Amino acid sequence: MPETNLITDIGLNHYLVLSVVLFSLGMAGVLLRRNLIVLLMCIELMLNAVNISFVAFSKFNGKIDGQVMVFFVMTIAAAEAAVGLALAVSIFKRFKEVNIRFFEHLKG
Repeated sequence: MPETNLITDIGLNHYLVLSVVLFSLGMAGVLLRRNLIVLLMCIELMLNAVNISFVAFSKFNGKIDGQVMVFFVMTIAAAEAAVGLALAVSIFKRFKEVNIRFFEHLKG
């Protein structure tokens, strides 16, 4: 019985399908949910799907460019999480609920 290596059996298409599924789940969450915390988690899911694509293309092309780009995306994700959580705390302090429809009341 020939020995197969699972790592060599997984191709670029497998990574891209996983990335599309994760991105679609994140997009559905962004479009359908109204809770700010869930919204932020769905945005993080979409960013991680993009990171999987970057790393997969980088691995299969033999270049490191995609892996370097992941560090920039992770930096943006950390900043987005910090600002989003600060907004969530501000909304919760004022309205005792975290719902994105309260964003319009934060003007003044």
